Amino acid sequence: MSAAERREPRAIAREELERRRAEFERRRAAGEPLIAPPLPDPASTPSTGVSTWNIANALTMFRIVLVPFFGWALLTHGGHDTPYRIVAVVLFVIASVTDRIDGDLARSRGLVTDFGKMMDPIADKALMGMALIGLSIIGRLPWWVTGIILIREVGITLLRLSVIRHGVLPASRGGKLKTFLQAVAIGLFLLPISGWFDIVAWVVMLAALAITVATGVDYVFRAVKLRQNSERSRARRARRAQRGR
Repeated sequence: MSAAERREPRAIAREELERRRAEFERRRAAGEPLIAPPLPDPASTPSTGVSTWNIANALTMFRIVLVPFFGWALLTHGGHDTPYRIVAVVLFVIASVTDRIDGDLARSRGLVTDFGKMMDPIADKALMGMALIGLSIIGRLPWWVTGIILIREVGITLLRLSVIRHGVLPASRGGKLKTFLQAVAIGLFLLPISGWFDIVAWVVMLAALAITVATGVDYVFRAVKLRQNSERSRARRARRAQRGR
């Protein structure tokens, strides 16, 4: 692929960004409601000229393939076999690192695709879900911790789907901090070390739980506000259409 072809998706995204901005200015000048989906980021807009089979998506699929092997290593011999626990830790770290790498590659090289945007969160949730459930099965983590995190993750996913016709709920900085703290906390609990180390692991996990709950509540309020704004905008358009008849 030539350099010109590699730049084409970015150029398309920039054109779409300019089009959205022009539409925003037109609506503002006309006094129309300014409720609209967020302006696209050229770095994260799906690239129409890029094959689904690229390095970023390959890393995402690699993470998904790692999940059952990670679960097997964690649960072998009831989770009390130190060598297997170390293998589980290594697999978890590899999966977590590739999560960061594939995102950076997709954005920096214009490899963002709809397939990648769909599979990346699935890979994340599969890994985290397996880790949390596995740790609870072997008695390393209470089930109530696993329940809070999984209920929040599933609930927010369903919430996003329920309001998607009104707009998009983008990830917040708090959500990214939540993901980071969860990964660190889970990594600490995976290590076959006890004693004082448990205190460190619990401090990080409680911080992750606090952020998990707080960002979940924030998503609910943002979803309600998004829906209300969308409905008010629709009502204004309906009244304006009636007056124009």
